[in-house]
Amino acid sequence: QVQLVDSGGGLVQAGGSLRFPCVASGRPFSTHAMVWFRQALGKEREFVSARSSSGRNTYYVDSVVGRFAISRDNAKDTVYLQMNNLKPEDTAVYYCTAASNIATMKTPEYWGQGTQVTVSS
Repeated sequence: QVQLVDSGGGLVQAGGSLRFPCVASGRPFSTHAMVWFRQALGKEREFVSARSSSGRNTYYVDSVVGRFAISRDNAKDTVYLQMNNLKPEDTAVYYCTAASNIATMKTPEYWGQGTQVTVSS
């Protein structure tokens, strides 16, 4: 089991930034790919970003390329999502997840509780 606690969401104006951590516990953090999803009200859940267990490979949905950055600190069992130049369409609940490997990043086994991000125009 991997337990994930994500936090740091909030209300921000368009063009602003947020950075939130997700802290993992349980099975070794360093062996899992870490993945962020989001779900806006009334919409399907969407893949946002992923970073492989080694940290060497990163992936982003096209809509956040150049604005979001995923990073991980294996020594602290923590993954971060840095979000810059936020837009109202980024408003969603963001979920930190863990997948056994990067090949299964779209179907992660473990989920955090989610944190709300609201971007006002």
